[in-house]
Amino acid sequence: MWVQREVALEPRPRGFHLITREVLVALPELHEIAVGLMHLLLRHTSASLTLNENASPDVRRDLDAWFDQAVPERSDLWTHTLEGPDDMPAHVKASLLGATLTLPIAGGRLSLGTWQGLYLCEHRDRGGPRSLIATLWGEQGPR
Repeated sequence: MWVQREVALEPRPRGFHLITREVLVALPELHEIAVGLMHLLLRHTSASLTLNENASPDVRRDLDAWFDQAVPERSDLWTHTLEGPDDMPAHVKASLLGATLTLPIAGGRLSLGTWQGLYLCEHRDRGGPRSLIATLWGEQGPR
């Protein structure tokens, strides 16, 4: 079984945002897959995806703080500045984290750890709406 669709994500402010529920709601066919994979591609260069702790909001704030310190705005390093001071740092952060995730499916569910969730990492102050291409593939379970 193969399923592919675009998942539209609403604009969010800079930060790390849990999107697990939004992705799962957009892919009801996931429940039909006994064993397989879900691949996500974020179609942007100034945001990224990651898998991390889904319980404590402190984790999201701490990740944001670390990335903002590690990849500062208004650095002498940046020559690509026409789109604002947050643009080039956003590209670097997106390259560090990446734009894809590939996750296992078992028994019609993502096989995530108890405290794991999917994050949209918005690296711009106003990044706008974001788009994922989600691809599911695997064996269907008994009907």
